[in-house]
This record gives sequence, C-alpha cells and structure tokens, in this order.
Amino acid sequence: MGLLDSLLGQAGQNVDVAAIAGRLGIDPAVAAQAVAALGAAHGQPGDTVDTAAAQTGIDSDTLSQVCNELGGHAGLSQLSDAMQNHPEAASLVSAFQGGDSGGLLGMAESFFSRN
Repeated sequence: MGLLDSLLGQAGQNVDVAAIAGRLGIDPAVAAQAVAALGAAHGQPGDTVDTAAAQTGIDSDTLSQVCNELGGHAGLSQLSDAMQNHPEAASLVSAFQGGDSGGLLGMAESFFSRN
C-alpha cells in the first residue's frame, strides 16, 4: 500500500488512489499528486483547490473531482490532519508549501508506488 493510501486509511477513509484515477480517467501519478496537493493545501490560506492547482498545474476541475472523491471538506480535513501527523508526509507538505511542483510530483509518485 502506498503512503497516500495509508494516510487515507489513517484519516478514516476507505479510498484507493488508483481507483480514483480509474473513475476519473486520469493517470494514477496525477491522482496521487492531486491527493497530496489537496491534503497539503487544505491547511493553507485561500481556496484549497485553487492553491493546489497553482502549485501543481493540475486543472481545477480535476482537483475538484478528486476532492469530491475524498469526501469534500470533511475528507480533506481528515487527510490534512493525517499528513501533518505522519513523519514521512512532512517532506511532502514542506515541498508543497515551498512551491516545488516538480518535487511534489516526484514525491507523490514515489509515495504512491510504495508497498
């Protein structure tokens, strides 16, 4: 199970990032990046989707769909809390806050593929 799937489980969500990708017709790496970015952006000032879109380049419609798959505001709150409390996710949150979208994609891909 990947780190993002693990974080989703810790957040009390039975959500599979690969399944989200399949339902939305997007690449699993993009879905992983979207989940990571939304989780990290949720604690930031401003609109979560707009913040994640600005940092990743993923379009707002896709991010909104992923947000809905995660349970909307309540789901993002749980994911954000889980990310803040998980030692391996700290670097992911830090990279997002620093605006390194290339680094975020690479980290999301590596976290997504972990077993």
